[in-house]
Amino acid sequence: MADLLLHSLAEFTPFILSLLDAAEARNTVEIGVEYGLISPTLIERARREGGVHTGIDPAPQPGADALFEGGHARLAAAPSLEALPGLPPSDAYLVDGDHNYYTVLSELRLIRDAAAAAGRGFPLVILHDIGWPCARRDLYYAPQRIPPEFRMPHSFSLGMRPGKPLAGKGGFRGEGVFACALNEGGPRNGVLTALEDFLEETPGLHLSCIAAVFGLGVLATEEMAERLEPLISPLRDNPLLAKMERNRLDLYIRVLDWQDGILAR
Repeated sequence: MADLLLHSLAEFTPFILSLLDAAEARNTVEIGVEYGLISPTLIERARREGGVHTGIDPAPQPGADALFEGGHARLAAAPSLEALPGLPPSDAYLVDGDHNYYTVLSELRLIRDAAAAAGRGFPLVILHDIGWPCARRDLYYAPQRIPPEFRMPHSFSLGMRPGKPLAGKGGFRGEGVFACALNEGGPRNGVLTALEDFLEETPGLHLSCIAAVFGLGVLATEEMAERLEPLISPLRDNPLLAKMERNRLDLYIRVLDWQDGILAR
């Protein structure tokens, strides 16, 4: 049933390619390779542009690592917060790894600081999962990697429902693959919260939010944002997209409830 849910950053592939082209990005970094759904396209683009596409994932799915064999691709098989400090600054980053406050805020700081150390401007950063359920609720693939002071009480078995702040039985859940914070909202909780706190400490940046397929964020300098505006403006804060996304999620939760009822018989 999970395969029925549009969930991947790859759903945005044409849009992402248009952003990369407008930003004239040669070298790209993809945090969170998983099955490598978008990786071949980004690797081929790097080849055409004479750049390098770098994938970061501590545990890519079988076969995904083979995609990064060749002169225009490389794979860092390590957690993002370990891999990023060892990489040169890139022109653009796709952030779709561990969807929690601590990890995302730390990734953004490492990206910012690497660019500054090299005397470069802030790069284009495209972030997935800035909408429900991760906007205001941490998800953890490996909770032990999160410092205790940032790690929310969480569960690998309880699930989430739109409009319900407390995790409970059923709903959207990781079924052992990832854990969700028991409570939604509050400080230092969720991907969008991390983005907002990063913007407060890093002036001169602009964030555009697109309410589709768990939410997409485009983070860029004000100058770059102006260049990207014709591409982003039809989608940014679009009420129709937001309504369709909420409907999509509500229907999927109904499918999960139906599935749970069948299995319980």
